[in-house]
Parts: sequence; structure tokens; C-alpha cells
Amino acid sequence: MLQFHPMFWVYLPIVLLSIIVLGFIVTTMIATHLLGPKQDTRHKSEAFECGIESIGDARIPFSVKHFLIAILFVLFDVEIVFLYPWAVNFRALGWKGFIEVILFTGMVSIGIFYLIRHRVFDFEND
Repeated sequence: MLQFHPMFWVYLPIVLLSIIVLGFIVTTMIATHLLGPKQDTRHKSEAFECGIESIGDARIPFSVKHFLIAILFVLFDVEIVFLYPWAVNFRALGWKGFIEVILFTGMVSIGIFYLIRHRVFDFEND
């Protein structure tokens, strides 16, 4: 009789679910490839968005400042998320934790003031 290690039974549901998920993914990919339409027409290759016909060239010059604002938003958003664990444990961290958060907030503020001073958020000069 085949003997399994006791830890095998703990991980068996995870392994079975992984096999089922991978099997579903592979089956779906193969089915869509075999059953899907294979005609490539000019109309099918055109860009389509929200039911509006595309007009003109999609390669219009776009200000880099919009991308910069998006990147800065993500950067500062992630930094501010680090304040959540401090807010949850602020009593347990004591004065040391308070001083560290003041330093952290100060560094984030210095970064924001640097961006304001260098007119990163000024869109009038595009």
C-alpha cells in the first residue's frame, strides 16, 4: 500500500485546485483557437473603441506631464499607504514610532515641495 507523508493531505486541495485551474486555462485557450473565426479582414483589423469610428492618426503628440503626474500620483500614493500600519499601531510604537513617522512625513513633504518649486504641476507652459 502506498504511504503518503502527513503534510501531503494538507496541500492536496491546493494542488488539486491548481491542476483544475491550469486545465481550464489550457482547455479554454485551445478551444478558442480551434473554434474561433480565422478571417482577417480590413474592417476587423481597424481600431475600435466604444462604438466610435476612429478618425485621424493615433500618434498625436501628447504632453509628457500627464504621464509624470500619473507616476507621481502612484509614487506618493504608495508612500502614504505606509502610514496605515503606523496609524493602526501608534500606541504600541510609542515616541520612537511617532518620531519616525514625523521624519517620514517630512521627507514626503520635501518631495512634494520640490515638485511644486520646479513647477511640475504647472500645465500652462505646455
